[in-house]
Amino acid sequence: MRKIIHLDMDAFFASVEMRDNPALRNVPMAVGGSSDRRGVLSTSNYLARKFGVRSAMPTSLAKKLCPQLIVVRGNMRKYVEASEKVLEIFHQYTNLVEPMSLDEAYLDVTDCNLFHNSATLIAQDIRKKIFEATQLTASAGVAPNKLIAKMASEINKPDGIFTIAPYQVDDFIKTVPIEKLWGIGKVTAKRMHEMDIKTCLDLQRYNRDEMIHHFGKFGDSLYDFCRGHDERELEIEYERKSLGTEETFADDISDFEEMKTHVARLVEELKESLLSYDDKTIKNLHVKIKYFDFKQTTIERKLAVEAENFLYLLEERWSQDPRPIRLLGVGVKFEETREPSLPNYQLSLLTDPKL
Repeated sequence: MRKIIHLDMDAFFASVEMRDNPALRNVPMAVGGSSDRRGVLSTSNYLARKFGVRSAMPTSLAKKLCPQLIVVRGNMRKYVEASEKVLEIFHQYTNLVEPMSLDEAYLDVTDCNLFHNSATLIAQDIRKKIFEATQLTASAGVAPNKLIAKMASEINKPDGIFTIAPYQVDDFIKTVPIEKLWGIGKVTAKRMHEMDIKTCLDLQRYNRDEMIHHFGKFGDSLYDFCRGHDERELEIEYERKSLGTEETFADDISDFEEMKTHVARLVEELKESLLSYDDKTIKNLHVKIKYFDFKQTTIERKLAVEAENFLYLLEERWSQDPRPIRLLGVGVKFEETREPSLPNYQLSLLTDPKL
């Protein structure tokens, strides 16, 4: 039986800012753009969340919900530095580490002999070392697979740990809302609700063939997931192949000039992140667009990392299908090298509501 830990930093960007500025620790605060420039929040601390403030929310709306909210501009260099320290700690326990973003990762500690191979005690020790090294807290979920471990890490947030033993999986998964299952988005969730499917127990009424009939190829995996079964291995890569940042908007955007403003800001964030990878050679630039109906498209070219080049790509692709959009992203692809480097994972800067 595998032993998987999911580690998730608590309100990561906001926690770094509170660590570095004690005046922010006991007030509602968030990291994001200015309200007078149609800014959007990337994350908020837990005090702000009590007022309904969430990531990807327009700063203007956040300040209506919480007038005393303090909004600070993000500093990606600090966040990357803290993330790299955390990653180094993970590798002290196992080489089987799958980083998902700057603030979360899966660890397979099945063969880790520390603490008599107790994954719970290993997770506790990791959290302790993270705090000692960064003064930041992390929450952990311990389970026999990735699916359940991620769910477990959310139960005792912030600064907590929750373990689901193999014999507890069957009872646990039955009560889980279908929205919590990996791979289920808003469209699929809405369809399930129309079929009177709200929990994993409801989904278990369908056999594998029926799942595939209703949900296509994904139905095959869904049959296992709703029963708490997940055979996915950790994806371990040792060369970063890309770097990017994206933003999901609270309201769909139809105005092209507004799109350009968002892309220009995303490019500046990308450039700041690239400072940590000056040993890499950039191969191509890309721009990602997701429309209001969730249709997604990407355009890629070999160009210099300049704002005007990203704007050129945006205009070229959007003009081919000028409809309202809900997400914009910019990024680069690196030339591959023969030497292994850091694990490959995408920097999701503004889209994760748990940051």
